[in-house]
Amino acid sequence: MKKILVANRGEIAIRVMKTARKMGIKTVAVYSTADRNAPHVRYADEAVCLGPPPSAESYLRADKIIEAALQLGVDGIHPGYGFLSENADFAELTEKNGITFIGPRPHAIRIMGSKLAAKEAVKEYNIPMVPGIEEAIVSIEKAQEIANDIGFPILIKASAGGGGKGMRVVENPEELPSQMQRAISEATSAFGDGSVFIEKYVASPRHIEIQVLADTFGNVVHMFERECSIQRRHQKVIEEAPSAALSAQTRKAMGEAAVNVAKACNYVGAGTVEFLLDENQNFYFLEMNTRLQVEHPVTEMITRKDLVELQIRIARGEKIPFEQNDLQIQGHALELRVYAEDPANDFLPSVGNLEVYQIPQGKHIRVDNGFEEGMEVPIYYDPMLAKLITYGQNREQAIANMIEAINNFEVEGVETTLAFGKFVFEHPAFTSGNFDTQFVKKYYNADEIKEKSAVEARLAAQMALKHYLESQKILRLPK
Repeated sequence: MKKILVANRGEIAIRVMKTARKMGIKTVAVYSTADRNAPHVRYADEAVCLGPPPSAESYLRADKIIEAALQLGVDGIHPGYGFLSENADFAELTEKNGITFIGPRPHAIRIMGSKLAAKEAVKEYNIPMVPGIEEAIVSIEKAQEIANDIGFPILIKASAGGGGKGMRVVENPEELPSQMQRAISEATSAFGDGSVFIEKYVASPRHIEIQVLADTFGNVVHMFERECSIQRRHQKVIEEAPSAALSAQTRKAMGEAAVNVAKACNYVGAGTVEFLLDENQNFYFLEMNTRLQVEHPVTEMITRKDLVELQIRIARGEKIPFEQNDLQIQGHALELRVYAEDPANDFLPSVGNLEVYQIPQGKHIRVDNGFEEGMEVPIYYDPMLAKLITYGQNREQAIANMIEAINNFEVEGVETTLAFGKFVFEHPAFTSGNFDTQFVKKYYNADEIKEKSAVEARLAAQMALKHYLESQKILRLPK
């Protein structure tokens, strides 16, 4: 494999290209006209414009991506995450054109892309499931019947996709009709498929996922867990590895279950198996993400393995170069997704010009970044600017390093989730490790962040004034 096209943009495109460059592999970037001057375009060896800014006219144009790959003699396509990364048709089209898809086989993507098909596939391995139904529905009457059977609260989930879209928690029978209609409408809009399924809502769960790796020789390993319970609108914003909640026994059992999920669909490459964990260490299979995860860096930090390199090596027919017993958890890692969102205004997107954009640096700090000072934050795509990752010998050290890194991350021109991140990392519930997916609902107060920001702004102004007055005093001293 001598040349790879990265079918993505921003920080993940650059992150994949960095590993490719380290391996001596040339890279091709694709971009929309909105990203013409983006860092990932300049970082690549070659670049091709796909079309106008909307994703449907650029980054989702599988035909144009394949056309560019063929014209430039590309050996492999890495899809990153989002866009076409979990599109089985795209993987199939890639392979049909004699190009290696750096990801799982199309059949695995299809099976795990449907939550119901995924549940059916893993049945024979006796993996624990949340109580619910094994069929997709669109009928409100049928939903009421199921809900009455399994009991409230229930969770409505889109059958065809994830990311929190088409997902609704229903506390009582009165809410069910309106929440069903909303879930179906949102699922139809996001995935073109309004079918949903219903399961018992686990009230105070933790969201734990297991990184798996599988090669074409039948070898499958897990690379431990990531804690992903800090979420807003059912979407992750902070992740860590390992989880503070797992006992050694539960970690082993979840790892083995994740390996079996991968085996159930003959998985190849890097993937993630997601679980809910209750307060009694019972865990339940949720879904499998058939791609690299946004939060993969925390796993890389604690295992000292490059997941993108492993993806590429497996895609070109190599064996996994280690066994399960060779893997050990080393230290602790945290990740904050730095979104251009306003945490004081219900995390609404914040677009504009990055007037100031200075990322922190340090021995135990990693920033996977896709922006630079002076750039516009486009309205067309996911508003993530960068991922801020810190490492420590233990959890306390990783948290301290994260807070210091946040303090040194300077952004002006748009609102970001940095202040929210600092709120979380300093909160007693987080530092104690005693939290769940309801953290934001239970503890987060936008007014508190507003007040803290105002206090910090006043202090900064006072310090600047003091510095100015002292400098003026020096200037006036007689020579």
